Amino acid sequence: MATHVVIGATGGIGSSLTRRLAATGHRVVAGARDERRLAALTEEVPTAIPYRLDAASFDEVADCLAAARELGGEDLEGVALCVGSILLRPAHATTFADWQDTITRNLTTAFAVVRAAGKTMRSGGSVVLCSSTAAAVGLVNHEAIAAAKAGVEGLVRAAAASHARFGLRFNAVAPGLVRTPLAAAIVDNPAALQASEQMHPLGRIGEPGEVADAIAWLLGRESAWMTGEVLRLDGGMAHVWPPPR
Repeated sequence: MATHVVIGATGGIGSSLTRRLAATGHRVVAGARDERRLAALTEEVPTAIPYRLDAASFDEVADCLAAARELGGEDLEGVALCVGSILLRPAHATTFADWQDTITRNLTTAFAVVRAAGKTMRSGGSVVLCSSTAAAVGLVNHEAIAAAKAGVEGLVRAAAASHARFGLRFNAVAPGLVRTPLAAAIVDNPAALQASEQMHPLGRIGEPGEVADAIAWLLGRESAWMTGEVLRLDGGMAHVWPPPR
């Protein structure tokens, strides 16, 4: 039985991915910071193994992957990072604390996973990080998150180059707006939701399960000849001009 680690397992996408992997027979180590939410997730998915960690801590992420490898008899097949944040604020209104928090949640966590995977997964496997359409499209009030996610995409390509000789793959998904608790301020506001839907050429926002399905595919052997890529799941937002509605 292959073992997968999902870091950020209690979020909208992370929990959907945890459920999907468990349902298809994988051993899942569910990593998150909030013990209460972890307990609720593992009650729903009894086969998931809870692991409390701070995803921005190099040591705690490395310990998590090492523990998962031991659990799986050194068969750690995949790691997915589903931690992130949304900051909609122009640069001139962004405080240093806002900036630090955005970089920590989105880029430092990604680097911690890449670092730990490089130390632990020496016989190959797949690592999937999360970027955003904001890294590819100039969006109003997205300066901090765009910078952080662009860093994630550069990190994916460099890590893929560094670890290809070990058969260790690094890819990312880059969603548009997805209906998750993290996006509640937009999704729960009818006017903001309508505006966002109109920005996506397919006329709607994404669902967590759609992103989880793509991550699961990148984790699996079906994508074994793919590395250093960013898979855009954004209803056409990055590359398709939206039709008039």
